[in-house]
Amino acid sequence: METTKSAPPTRGYSATKGQLQNRLRRVEGQVRGVQAMVEEDRYCIDVLTQISAIQAALDKVALGLLDDHVDHCMSEGRVEGREDEAKAEMMAAVGRLMRRG
Repeated sequence: METTKSAPPTRGYSATKGQLQNRLRRVEGQVRGVQAMVEEDRYCIDVLTQISAIQAALDKVALGLLDDHVDHCMSEGRVEGREDEAKAEMMAAVGRLMRRG
């Protein structure tokens, strides 16, 4: 019996997946840098400044994903007659992003 592997679904970010992964790797490096700063007992404000930079970088990733979601997934939802569901899902995601801290 032969099993065929289905292709992964196309996501809104599929076209820019490489760029997205590169950005996330940079953020990962920034987090490691903050870990090293704490290990080295660096000045609190310097650590907080780096954390702020990490949050800004993640916000940029999130906004890019939202943009891709609107362009791809929301359009797909509209075509499939799920526009209200897709809109509610996106607004819930935006709400979660805004509720940090």
